[in-house]
Formats: sequence, structure tokens, C-alpha cells
Amino acid sequence: MQHSNTRARFVRAVISGGLTAASLICGPADTKPAADAHVSLPAQPEAITSGTYRIGAGDILQINVLKEPDASVAGAVVRSDGIISIPVLKDVSVAGLTPKELERMLTQKFSQFIRDPDVTVVVKEIHSEMVYLIGAVRKEGPIALKGPLTVLQAVAQAGGLTDYAKRNRIYILRVENDRQVRMPFDYSAVVKGAQMQQNITLRPGDTIVVPQ
Repeated sequence: MQHSNTRARFVRAVISGGLTAASLICGPADTKPAADAHVSLPAQPEAITSGTYRIGAGDILQINVLKEPDASVAGAVVRSDGIISIPVLKDVSVAGLTPKELERMLTQKFSQFIRDPDVTVVVKEIHSEMVYLIGAVRKEGPIALKGPLTVLQAVAQAGGLTDYAKRNRIYILRVENDRQVRMPFDYSAVVKGAQMQQNITLRPGDTIVVPQ
């Protein structure tokens, strides 16, 4: 009984003192940053790692000018006209540029006001490239294309098919060379591992149609 009372008092002490199991085992966490700690940039979305991604309306950019916080901006939204507003430079047209191209352009522009500017552009969120799902899916509408996305993955992001979906009559609409192409997708076959060539990687602007 004495052992149980001692254990109960210990548990109450842990709760009232805000201790955690990790701190009891490993000791208190060191809340001081390391001497060489630095602020890291957010990871670039997978869709732009190839260096070919082009900025579009709706994207959110982080503009960092080294040691110049007043010239930097944490989240610049690309407006529908393809322009962002940033300190010092005011309005800058960015649509259609790759992040690297924008870095070079901003470096040149900032050099009129800042000596040897070191500019980094980070695409924090991609909203300009979308695919669309219509018909017998749980959630119709656009899906942001933030990285490689197959038809099956897109259907999953839309919550899956409804009970009324015609699973073997799904198709993808794509514009190629100024004409619309229709590509079949047999959901039942693909989920069984057959007809896997139909589970294509989607491109911006593709529309998945699920008849019912």
C-alpha cells in the first residue's frame, strides 16, 4: 500500500510540474538554439524541383533578400494579372518566369537600391496549375497540381467514386496541339493491377470525367 501511495504522489507531481516521460528519461530539453543555428527556407514543392516550373496567378512566393528584411516578403500572392507587390520595387510582373529567372531579374532590380543583393525566390504554394474532376466523385472541383499525380491518386484526393459511378467508362480530357484528346480509364481494372498504362500522370488543365 505504501508503494502505491508513493507512486500516486509521483504521478501527481509529474502532472502538476508539467513534466513529460521524455524529460524524465532524457532530462530537460535544451531550448537554446545552437550557436550555428540559422533560419531555413521552406522546402520547394516537388513540382518545381526540375527548374522548369513557371510561376502563375495564385501562386504564393517568398522573396528573401539576404540581410535586408525590409526588402524581403514572406508571402507574395501572384495576382490575376501576373504581378506581385514587394517592398522597394513595388509592382513586379512575375507570371511565366521560373523561380531562377525571377531571382536574376530581382537581383538586377534590387541592385539599383542595394549593394550586391543576394536574392532567393521560394515557391511556397502552387495554385496556378490545376486538374479537374467532374461527375460521380465524392468531391468535384479542382485539385492543385503540386507534384506528379496519377488519375488514381486524383480520384482518391476527390474522396473516391460514388456508388453510381460507371467505373469502366471514366475518361480524361486533355488539350494537345489545340485539339481535345479523350483518354479512357477503367477504374476497376486499374485497381486490380490491370490496364496500368491508363493510370497516366496528369498534366495541368486535364479534366477527369466520371459518368454516372
